[in-house]
Amino acid sequence: MNLTAEYAVSARERFHRAARCLPVDRPPVWLMRQAGRALPEYRKLKETHTFVQLVQNPELAAEVTLQPVRRFGFDAAILFSDILVIPEALGQTYRFRETGGVVMDFAVTSKADIDRLSVERVVEKLSYVDQALRILRQELGGQIALLGFSGSPWTLATFMLEGASVPKYSRALQLFRADKPTYYALAEKLTAAVTEYLRMQIAAGVDALQIFDSHGGHLAPSEFQEASGRWIHDIIAALGAPSTRSASSSGAPVSDPARLAGTPVSDPARCSGTEAGVRASTCPAGAQTGELHRAGPEAGVPPIIVFSLGTHGNWPDLIATGADVIGIDWQTSLTEARKIVPAHLALQGNLSPALLAEATPEGVATETTKVLETLRGRPGHIFNLGHGLTPAAKLENIAALVHTVKGFR
Repeated sequence: MNLTAEYAVSARERFHRAARCLPVDRPPVWLMRQAGRALPEYRKLKETHTFVQLVQNPELAAEVTLQPVRRFGFDAAILFSDILVIPEALGQTYRFRETGGVVMDFAVTSKADIDRLSVERVVEKLSYVDQALRILRQELGGQIALLGFSGSPWTLATFMLEGASVPKYSRALQLFRADKPTYYALAEKLTAAVTEYLRMQIAAGVDALQIFDSHGGHLAPSEFQEASGRWIHDIIAALGAPSTRSASSSGAPVSDPARLAGTPVSDPARCSGTEAGVRASTCPAGAQTGELHRAGPEAGVPPIIVFSLGTHGNWPDLIATGADVIGIDWQTSLTEARKIVPAHLALQGNLSPALLAEATPEGVATETTKVLETLRGRPGHIFNLGHGLTPAAKLENIAALVHTVKGFR
């Protein structure tokens, strides 16, 4: 079959097909943090606007989102925003230091602080995101995929409890280990807020959503499901994933702590059905039959990508979230991921971001080809970095990456 001729589609359709593990002419390509610090166009805007001003002005946020698409021709545009818009909408304002890093107006340190956070007006307070997405949907003209996103409850909690960017995020871990009911109270509010925020983005017309669990790797593998994975699962369930609805069909809320006892998802047995000794009873319902695959765009629920950095011992937990696409970080072997993640789930990743700052264009092209070849023949590959683009990334290296992906057959 000549895929190039058979599937000569728009970038938007290419992205949708890859996210649903359908044949494509080549993998679609976009990069985490593609909009922002690496681009001279963005730095020019930063001469007259703060980061928060750019985020909160719909026209400017749309402009920054479009800049890398215009320059490099990515298959998808991801909204220029920040995961900390959720804490701000809950009542915990943030700002960025001139020297780098975030500062929040106060740190969440007690149950009383959590009680002060209000979910009631999150969508109203984040209406500027809705406006930016609607501008982008029109500007992209149905040809380029539009991605929205949010931070995971665990990752948001790590920032909120510290009150700032810090070298080591420890307070969320301390709270989770010492006072689970209080941590649950915060996670419940964050789960509700993120769910409403992502529903708003779906209504605005996004083609996919990514949940960033950037601090998932701070947890021990035995802690990940209870502190992070289950809350991501709840969000995806609430957005309408058939698999996660069935998982909670008993009537008990998915995030009921009692349901975790004695039923860990993170059993060492793999759920791919391809490894010796897999016990079906330890896998999420439907993981081996394909029932975890979510409905396509025609059902009104766009594909959901889960990217959890550093959680290499929690494949079953990530699979059990109900995600359509599992983001693979740069520290992980794609060969291993290909064996473990069920074939009905797409994989996203995973070139090292450091290469774009340190290598030559030729070196980037070589390493990009290695990633592409590793997943050759597996439907459902979305090319990306294994973490976000750094400010030091060279424009010629980004161009070489995109050119290599677009030329791959």
